[in-house]
Amino acid sequence: MRRQAFRGSVIGLMFAVGVALLPLSNGALAEEFGGTAPGKWILGFRAGFSPLTQQLSDNTSTSIGPLVNFQGLYSLNTWLLVGMMLEWERHGVSVEQPDVDLGHQDTVSVLPTVELRPVKLGHITPYVNMSFGVNVNSFGEDTAIRISPSNTFAWRLGWGADYRLSERFALNAEWAYKRNDGHTTGTGGRQDDWNASSFGFLFGGKMFF
Repeated sequence: MRRQAFRGSVIGLMFAVGVALLPLSNGALAEEFGGTAPGKWILGFRAGFSPLTQQLSDNTSTSIGPLVNFQGLYSLNTWLLVGMMLEWERHGVSVEQPDVDLGHQDTVSVLPTVELRPVKLGHITPYVNMSFGVNVNSFGEDTAIRISPSNTFAWRLGWGADYRLSERFALNAEWAYKRNDGHTTGTGGRQDDWNASSFGFLFGGKMFF
């Protein structure tokens, strides 16, 4: 699992470097302070993948799972937006020794969000956002072992950039960390070591109204 966490960190670093270098590949882009217009709505749909940041619990391994994110934001001024995210991810879970598939964990995160867009670089608008909310966790078992993960406090920090193709549409890429640290109950009693915190890598589009 350490290798999985390291691999996720490397991918995240490569993405961050790519976002940082992207404006440089577009020649002399005009920089504007403030990345949006006040009174605008932004609706986004992104999909991608999500590795956990660490081992879920002792003697378990998890798959890199799918990730889907819906977003709605409203710009209060040229650089500050508020709104909501709804995010879903799934991870297959198995025991390492012996190798037994336990099932899969689903997480639906409800995330009130604040986003900062300080500048615009030609067609590119970098941003950072932060969210606090709740992770609603559930488990689908493949064995007779019953596992019931707790719902947890969610804290999410994301970095990304939009590439405007027109006044109303932009391509988007985002990398994020999300905290999801709780416990499980079920067969065998309560287990306090159950940490499904993850990195998210999202790609999609946004509409501006």
